Amino acid sequence: MALGRRGSVLVGLMVTLCALAASPVFSSPEEKFVRKTVSSHEIVIFSKSYCPYCRRAKAVFKELSKVPYVVELDQREDGGDIQHALSTIVGRRTVPQVFINGKHLGGSDDTVEAYENGSLAKLLGADSRDSDL
Repeated sequence: MALGRRGSVLVGLMVTLCALAASPVFSSPEEKFVRKTVSSHEIVIFSKSYCPYCRRAKAVFKELSKVPYVVELDQREDGGDIQHALSTIVGRRTVPQVFINGKHLGGSDDTVEAYENGSLAKLLGADSRDSDL
């Protein structure tokens, strides 16, 4: 079936609109906050202050003498919205969510595993042999 010139233009326009809708330009303010925060700091942890898994992830960086930028979601009015944005971005709603050099590392278990196998220290340029967790 031939679309003709008008049909081709319409299909092209629809493809362009779909691509624009999927682009970060249409992100929520919370998604923009997450992306900007992650790109602005070496280590970012989205956390809740009372969460034992979050404390465990933060302890790893203390052992490596690294100070993460921590966003305590339970201490922010928009914390729930940011947590929803995280689920959209990384596919997980749980905390903590840890980012290193702009890349998603994962949660507490992922962070501890990366610490124990030495890959976290390599990502951060730290020497993991100097510390025990």
